[in-house]
Amino acid sequence: METHNTNSPTEFVLLGLLHHTKAHTFILAMILLAFVTAVSGNTLLLLLIQVDSSLHTPMYFFLSQLAFMDICETMTVVPKMSADFLTPGNPISPAGCGAQIFLTVTMGGAAALLLAVMAYDRYVAICNPLQYPILLSRRVCLGLAAGIWVGAAAAALLHSVYTMHLPYCGSKYIDQFVCEIQSLLKLSCSDTSQYETLLYVTGIVLLLIPSSIILASYTRILSTVLRMKSTKGQQKALATCSSHLTVVGMFYGAAIVLYMRPNASRSPEQDKIASVFCTIVTPVLNPLIYSLRNRDVLGALRKLVGKYRVLQQN
Repeated sequence: METHNTNSPTEFVLLGLLHHTKAHTFILAMILLAFVTAVSGNTLLLLLIQVDSSLHTPMYFFLSQLAFMDICETMTVVPKMSADFLTPGNPISPAGCGAQIFLTVTMGGAAALLLAVMAYDRYVAICNPLQYPILLSRRVCLGLAAGIWVGAAAAALLHSVYTMHLPYCGSKYIDQFVCEIQSLLKLSCSDTSQYETLLYVTGIVLLLIPSSIILASYTRILSTVLRMKSTKGQQKALATCSSHLTVVGMFYGAAIVLYMRPNASRSPEQDKIASVFCTIVTPVLNPLIYSLRNRDVLGALRKLVGKYRVLQQN
């Protein structure tokens, strides 16, 4: 790699998503509202799964992992973005930038793997219900969760360390509201073409393998549901799967736009919109999708509210 003229900046500056106009100030207020909604909604979902024994099943264990990922995602991005809006030019250190890359890549990779595991969970529950306690025992669930976190964190660590050790030439301004690998590569004065190709291929593989598992699981599920004689059974099976399929569609749609487009067709504006969807919109919608369309979660919420009212009366 060429390393000439490598005056790496001691700090970076994120140019951000918004400018100081009335319209953008309103958008920031909406983003902060979405941030509060995402954190409180996912925290409530975690609380319900923890305190209600009827939700102590593999399906809700994996859902609690997704809720935790959503909380971490928004906490990593929105506070820094808001601070940069209030104080333009606010710098971020290379260590802070690397930490943002590590956390966002970890959460994104873990979510992709988790959605595949959740599809497998639904497949076993519907297609092999008698084997469900064995195939998805507590030990198996903990092992799958640990594998997801370790695998995603290891990949994120490699990418964040490599990116932050590249030589950077002069400019310290990142045209994004969050430190992102692709945006940093544009500032490097070394030849990153091979690494960019590796990133593109890695993104395809990491999205292709989980999505193939999801597609295979739901193909089998649909075949099983269509053979059910009970209409009520069909409706219940489809209801438990529809929420997950909605989340899968949102996640993979944004991920394809963000990670699988060739660099020649990328623009900072498109990347920002995709990043907003991944880091802000999806964490807001996930708990709403899983609660509003899930009788078990709504029942647990009613019980919790009922207990709270009884405590208040006493």
